[in-house]
Amino acid sequence: MDRLPKIAFPLIIGAVILIVLLSKSSVTIGSGQAGVLYKTFDNGVVTDEPPMGEGFHIVAPWNKVFIYEVRQQELFEKMKVLSSNGLEIQIDASAWYQPVTRNLGKLHQTLGQDYLQRVIQPSIRSAARSVVGRYTPEQLYSSKRDAIQDEIFLETKKILEKQYVQLNEVLVRDVTLPNTIKDAIERKLKQEQESLEYEFRLVTAEKEAEKVRIEAQGKADANRILSASLNSMILQDKGIDATLKLSESPNSKVIVIGSGDGGLPIILGNQ
Repeated sequence: MDRLPKIAFPLIIGAVILIVLLSKSSVTIGSGQAGVLYKTFDNGVVTDEPPMGEGFHIVAPWNKVFIYEVRQQELFEKMKVLSSNGLEIQIDASAWYQPVTRNLGKLHQTLGQDYLQRVIQPSIRSAARSVVGRYTPEQLYSSKRDAIQDEIFLETKKILEKQYVQLNEVLVRDVTLPNTIKDAIERKLKQEQESLEYEFRLVTAEKEAEKVRIEAQGKADANRILSASLNSMILQDKGIDATLKLSESPNSKVIVIGSGDGGLPIILGNQ
């Protein structure tokens, strides 16, 4: 077998060295990620340039790239906080967050890759303690869940805006009260509901009674007016009108004039 030319050995060695350098000098950034470049011999973290985007990148072997997830992420927290009257309440909440991509270098420089534990968790816990401490257990159990959710979101967002982190939403999934407090609230709510139903029945009955009184009064007034307006002459006149209409009927009949009460006619027929 012929020996390889002497020039082939340096080429092979050079190729191996190049491959090693490329493997150490290249970085691939995946979907939904961004990279922060750290220049070992040039002022460290790069903060005045946009972060490295998705795809393949070549960097100097003595520099480093720190990769961050820049898509929306979720933090689930179970927190025990105190209500306005000092009772312990458990809040189950989720926070949707993501780093501000354009400030990724500053985020890395000030907080690092564990920024979730450094700033997001303390912020949401502090906001939850502050907000829940304004309400009673009864308010938290019934009508104020949406309110505390909005307030926790606003207070946490205000803190994180200074930390290069974007908070998108806070969702309060559950509010757990001590069983004794929960049972007492449920009994009170049931009693209030029963009281409202009783009041509704009373109001309905009163309205129905008022309706009956109005109708009876109307009938009494009508009868009084009718009685006051009727006299013997009017009744006689109406009797004559009725006699004339009956006399025009084709049915056979006998009419006796002036034989009824008050001189009104009596009508005798086949029936």
